[in-house]
Amino acid sequence: MTVMAIRMYIKYRNNKYQILRTTSVWFFQIVFAFLIPEILVRFDKPWYDFKNAFPLDYDFFFSWNLNSLIASGGFGLFILVWGIVLTLVVVPVMVYFFGKRWYCSWVCGCGGLAETLGDPFRHLSNKSIGAWKLERWLVHGVLAFSLLMTGFTLYSYFSGAQVVLGVKTQTIQNIYGFLIGSIFAGVIGTGFYPIFGNRVWCRFGCPLAAYLGLVQRFKSRFRITTNGGQCISCGNCSTYCEMGIDVRAYAQKGQSIVRSSCVGCGICSAVCPRGVLKLENGPLENRTFSPEFPLGNTLK
Repeated sequence: MTVMAIRMYIKYRNNKYQILRTTSVWFFQIVFAFLIPEILVRFDKPWYDFKNAFPLDYDFFFSWNLNSLIASGGFGLFILVWGIVLTLVVVPVMVYFFGKRWYCSWVCGCGGLAETLGDPFRHLSNKSIGAWKLERWLVHGVLAFSLLMTGFTLYSYFSGAQVVLGVKTQTIQNIYGFLIGSIFAGVIGTGFYPIFGNRVWCRFGCPLAAYLGLVQRFKSRFRITTNGGQCISCGNCSTYCEMGIDVRAYAQKGQSIVRSSCVGCGICSAVCPRGVLKLENGPLENRTFSPEFPLGNTLK
């Protein structure tokens, strides 16, 4: 990630937003995902990545983790409280003010890997309506699965029952950990960059991205504004959108881009030769839904 971050610095050296964003994801990945957890272990504290929010941190409520945190005393309880507050308070509040970009493009290690190592493959993302529909079903399906699994896990933890509705809780955890946490997030999510683009996991499998996207869709000040009068239909914005959004269609109409999948990476703005696209945070009253969602023109 460090090597590819240098590549990003060189490629976008004239774009301050991309320089800051790359520095941010590199910092959070190196310091929060690697250094701090390893330092904690050296001091006989629980290994923990303070930026990794549930449900991306899907095993946070597994019995072994809860037991480990409780056994660690005050510091373990602090981690437990922080994990809950991060998910239920910090994440939605930050999305309201800054959109999901604050996490997906500035903090998340998966996003950081996609933005650095996967940057050369961003143009391979599928822009079709079929891909967009598949994305919605898959990513929200994974979110539902993770919540259901966590519900079973917590019930099992507090009740002592190992079987819920005829299904072993451990079996559900193993299935989720193998299929989602390993195969989808690991093998497909990163190994398939040269085939499906650099945000395969973020678009189709990340439960936290689904959660962030739901908040961004309905209650967020973030949007990408467009100036249709300046658009020359070059298509650079759509080509390099890693989330499979047909940005040019919005730009030609002068319509603000409000999509739950948009991670606010800003590349569409960086590659636009006319400065048509701008990433902004504004009042909810001026925020319009994308045409795919039949929910009216303005969010009240």
